[in-house]
Amino acid sequence: MSTRHDHRGSGEAIKEEETEAMRDRRPIALFMAFGTKGDVFPVAALAAAFSCDQKQYEVSFITHSAHQGLSADFAAKNVTFIPISSPPVLAAHQHEQISDSKRSSFDSYCEHNNFSLRKRMIEEEHRRECLAAAEKFFGCDINKEGDFIAINFFALEGWHLAELFQVHCIVTAPYVVPYSAPSSFEYQFKKDLPLLYQYFQEAPVGTVGWKDVLHWMWPLFMETWGSWRNNILKLSSVPFTDPVTDLPLWHIRTESPLLLYGFSQKIVECPGYWPANVYSCGFWFLPMEWQFSCEKCRLAFSNNSSIPPALVELCQSHMSLQNFLNGPPNPPIFVGLSSIGSMGFLTNPKAFLAVLQRVIEATEYRFILFTSGYEPLDASIRYLADNAMPNTSHMLEETDSTFLFNNRLFCFSGSIPYRWLFPRCAVAIHHAGSGSTAAALHAGIPQVLCPYLLDQFYWAERLCWIGVAPDPLSRQHLCPDSLDDVNINAACDALRAAIDCATSAKIRLQASHIAKKICSEDGIEEALNILREKVVSR
Repeated sequence: MSTRHDHRGSGEAIKEEETEAMRDRRPIALFMAFGTKGDVFPVAALAAAFSCDQKQYEVSFITHSAHQGLSADFAAKNVTFIPISSPPVLAAHQHEQISDSKRSSFDSYCEHNNFSLRKRMIEEEHRRECLAAAEKFFGCDINKEGDFIAINFFALEGWHLAELFQVHCIVTAPYVVPYSAPSSFEYQFKKDLPLLYQYFQEAPVGTVGWKDVLHWMWPLFMETWGSWRNNILKLSSVPFTDPVTDLPLWHIRTESPLLLYGFSQKIVECPGYWPANVYSCGFWFLPMEWQFSCEKCRLAFSNNSSIPPALVELCQSHMSLQNFLNGPPNPPIFVGLSSIGSMGFLTNPKAFLAVLQRVIEATEYRFILFTSGYEPLDASIRYLADNAMPNTSHMLEETDSTFLFNNRLFCFSGSIPYRWLFPRCAVAIHHAGSGSTAAALHAGIPQVLCPYLLDQFYWAERLCWIGVAPDPLSRQHLCPDSLDDVNINAACDALRAAIDCATSAKIRLQASHIAKKICSEDGIEEALNILREKVVSR
């Protein structure tokens, strides 16, 4: 009898300990964002702000190891950085298997298959690492109250992992949906999954319905996820279905997922056909001091936080850049393609530089070129600098800066926040990425856009529509594939015409007007307000 009593007593003690542990446990906010800097950094800004705002949360951030530079800044904000080994982009030119024009069609076929195999291997390892990371946070805890996973559109693994570990999932995207469902998607879905189609069509208000699927969730139902869900996660191959019967979960209705967009509603209106749980918050920006590749410049901004950023100067080592920005006769024109080079689209850097040289020779424009550290472009710049006459080009003392073409092209391989740089420029020529677009809109300067993929085409068309940019350039008019005079002259003419249009009084006035409309918005704070209401207080 006493033994039974002791046993019951120890059980009660264990229960009390477990209850105490659950009471002391901090809720978990796991942010996942994959892609290039423009895809990841805005979400990183939100994660850091959330950590500062909700100190009771344990906040972590999963992304590519290539973004390791965020780790120290995250640590200062009590955010744990979790690197995943997959690359932000997988461009064909990065691999030995990619063919050139001299190889046989059979060789090309073999190399294409090798590249596809390589991509599949990276994808499998990427998903394995994501699962392992999520398991560390959610694998053991029974109590997951307050926990959530926040994903961008390139981190859909997070949706399936949230289902596996039964935690809330929200979407935090700095751009509009970067891809549309295939035109045949609804027809094929209805044909292959008629009951699930009915399930979504009959969804009660506030639960996941067909609007959600068409707006952004449709990639979750593609075949690429089925085997991973089935074989590795032990879930049904299709979301919202029973793993045994494959029938829709009629008795379970999931709340329509919260989707926070990191752009201004004054730039992109939320149409009525979007799901009701979609919010446009305003643009999300990293703190300026996070965006310097130079530690001295970073410290200059950190130590002068009480001064308006526009008045803070760069460090002594980079005064040549600042002097170039302030030099006569007019502010320079910015040119930057961010990750377009590393994605394999800048196939002939010498031709790209030849276009800029031809424009410089035919006009009075000065340019500042950000190479984003793309080595083939940097190598071409070094080659031109080393082979040019002393009176046409020279290297600066800093290794990240080079003058070319009578000192009218300043080439910079480091990084400086666009929100500091763009107000000092006359025009921004870029690839229409969401981050560059947002910074130029806030700076109130005209833009010349050359989109390459995904949401870049949307932004290019949208900025033209609202009157802050001319018609977008085709890629051959900025980055021609060859150095022959016909291509270079055609590109030069197109670029000159676009710049002339962008610097017209009409577009300059409209760019300034738009900047005034959005200058008071705080996208991060608005997103935090929604998270407090919709997630934290649940």
